[in-house]
Amino acid sequence: MSNERRPVPPIDIAGGAEHARVSSSSVTSPSPEFIEKLASVCAIETDLATVTESSRDWWPHDMHWALEGVVTQRAAVVCRPTNTEQVSSILSLCNEHRVPVTAAAGRSGVSGGSIPVRGGVVIDMCAMQGVVSVDEISGTVEVLPGTFGPDLESHLATFNLTVGHFPQSFDISTVGGWIACRGAGQFSTRFGKIDDMVVALEVVLADGTVVRTSDAPAGADGPDRASVFIGSEGTLGVVTRAWLRAHPRHEHQWRSAWSFDSFEDGVDACRRIIRAGATPAVLRLYDEKESQRSHGGDGARSFLLVLDKAHEAMVSATRLIVEHACALSAQRESDELVAKWLSHRNDTSGLQALTKKGFVIDTMEIAAPWSRLKQVRDNVVAALESVAGCRLASCHLSHSYIDGACLYFTFAATPGDATFDDTYEALWNEGQRAALRAGANLSHHHGVGLNRARFMEEALGNEMVILRALKNALDPNNILNPGKLGL
Repeated sequence: MSNERRPVPPIDIAGGAEHARVSSSSVTSPSPEFIEKLASVCAIETDLATVTESSRDWWPHDMHWALEGVVTQRAAVVCRPTNTEQVSSILSLCNEHRVPVTAAAGRSGVSGGSIPVRGGVVIDMCAMQGVVSVDEISGTVEVLPGTFGPDLESHLATFNLTVGHFPQSFDISTVGGWIACRGAGQFSTRFGKIDDMVVALEVVLADGTVVRTSDAPAGADGPDRASVFIGSEGTLGVVTRAWLRAHPRHEHQWRSAWSFDSFEDGVDACRRIIRAGATPAVLRLYDEKESQRSHGGDGARSFLLVLDKAHEAMVSATRLIVEHACALSAQRESDELVAKWLSHRNDTSGLQALTKKGFVIDTMEIAAPWSRLKQVRDNVVAALESVAGCRLASCHLSHSYIDGACLYFTFAATPGDATFDDTYEALWNEGQRAALRAGANLSHHHGVGLNRARFMEEALGNEMVILRALKNALDPNNILNPGKLGL
């Protein structure tokens, strides 16, 4: 494993970011005596530059503030544990002294989930990295939470295995982050989301208790305990070890590209492909705007990219289904479009450049049943375009399932007479609420964090009773990543 791999690349935080957005009245400042106790457990850091850098992620709003010399909030101390026992001791201390603690690793999230809004302690999990063991017969891998995507896949390649989780943040995200935020990779149509990959978890609870969930392939011994922590964003416990399902690697692949008269025609083709039982690794449909911007379209047609990589017989069957579905309403485009997408699919430099130029720019991903997708797409685009200063609102379908799919929106605006904050908030309020009203969920894979916390009551309704009960039972002193998930 590479110990040199770093989390989120640093940005130049103007003026040292001496100021914080969150009121100091809600922030906990640990005593020197408490910090000394932490130092007896593991390596810690308290210098301003380190805690500032360790207290952020890739939330576009937070990045904008950082460029102005302002941080959302910072921790007082960063802990760098190397094993489960040290994590247990840190949480036990924090729980005893009522000090907030936020677990983080790659910090590639885009919703502010890694920001310690109540100050306190950040646990940097990056030192807990590596593949512990591989069960080649069962096809499972035991891995530590600070392991970055490339390191995991590189190790599994020696066994001719793959987990199949390839998010856009693959290079700078970790196993623990994937689990905490309930992430999805770009090959999820074949391999599923991280939910489908987790076999079992080792988790440290708020009081320092260490629990390990069952690793049997299926069970009926009550609710699935591991699922409690998948997507909990560090509010219910800290994942210190995971067992994931791995699949055989296959080199045989097939690529194709198609264009449709409309986005709706393309959605229907995707639906028919999935409902027929085909699950190509990649099935990405772009609306007319994104097809023109990214794939050389004329602005009137919607482009579909298909990539499958599996056993030759499986790829052959998938190809037949895709070609049959697309032949009804699409025209064939150059397969090179898929190669082009593969070469730059993880490049977000364009979005970063626009942020530095003062644009309000972000993305929003939701999921909905097939029957509601058209209404969701139309309503969200219209809602975003209604915000003063909006320059762009576009959409693509990125992950498909038997009953529905994920729609991924990109939007940008120039603040004009309004402030950056007001414009950003207006875009999210209009876009997210339009999605919810049309029958979509709150998030597909970016999670909730800070950015979406205000929508949780609207999205979940009385399901929040369940979340609050879990929080009160597992973290009664509310020390674990407080202020997240709308809790």
